[in-house]
Amino acid sequence: MALDDQPITDVHAAQREELLAGLLTPPRFINPKFFYDERGSELFARICELEEYYPTRTEISIFSRESAAIAAAVGSGCELVEPGAGSCEKVRHLLADLAPSAYLPLDISRDFLLDAAQRLREDFPALEVRPVVADFGSAFDLPEAGARRVLFYPGSTIGNFEPSAALEFLSRAAALVGPGGGLLIGVDLHKASEVLNAAYNDSQGVTAEFNRNILRHANQLLDADFDPEQFEHVAFYNAPAQRIEMHLESRIAQRVHCEGAVLEFAAGERIHTEYSHKYTPQGFADLAAQAGFQPRGCWLDDAALFSVQYFEVDSL
Repeated sequence: MALDDQPITDVHAAQREELLAGLLTPPRFINPKFFYDERGSELFARICELEEYYPTRTEISIFSRESAAIAAAVGSGCELVEPGAGSCEKVRHLLADLAPSAYLPLDISRDFLLDAAQRLREDFPALEVRPVVADFGSAFDLPEAGARRVLFYPGSTIGNFEPSAALEFLSRAAALVGPGGGLLIGVDLHKASEVLNAAYNDSQGVTAEFNRNILRHANQLLDADFDPEQFEHVAFYNAPAQRIEMHLESRIAQRVHCEGAVLEFAAGERIHTEYSHKYTPQGFADLAAQAGFQPRGCWLDDAALFSVQYFEVDSL
């Protein structure tokens, strides 16, 4: 299906339905993908520049330093598929060495995706860029494969999934790339709690504003009347579960009108907005193996804060 022919009404309706269901069902939650409206994306870009927030710059440093080694493991000429591609910035660090035959960025934000794809075409004119408007969490169609496929999933977004959901994601990824296909993925690592708590509670309060902005996005999508300032940013590392938890805690007892429904919040009641699970390299490799992936490479920064890992599905 050509990108210009892809229906977006159904995507938006499904988003509204998912968002409302999470708010109506206790304990209340909002999928972290709803962080990324235009304002949320701007705030996250600021987060990535904060001294306390190490993941983005550390992952990019691994890409830059290990690009040739990563390309040697992955192999040239693959068809590179990136779910949730956003601005398509991280892939730029690999394209020269990886030399894929085509790049398929996937995102639910149509205009943002088209703009990012066009910028990439201008900077890499020899690269075939085929953007696809889709939510990887739902069923979607890809153009017929023209070469061996490799899924590119940076940013440790896999950490947003509960382990069971992460396994489901990895299983779908294995089915998508098929026998001989690959997965190149960024995975944040378990580390000292103080490092992780600082990363999600920055001194400038940007992460708090980013967290509350999800309610502004909900207001737009659901014609709701959340007052973000009446919710407190709460983020902490749950060491036994090896995950960061982010919540929005109601400062007062309040009512919120939302798509014809009235949401009653008690003072101190929370909306869960994000998990960010952390792994050891072996722990994640074990999880990937359950989905049919075999490890082919693992690259860490010098402080072992973050990892980039490459897996392949065994050929039949």
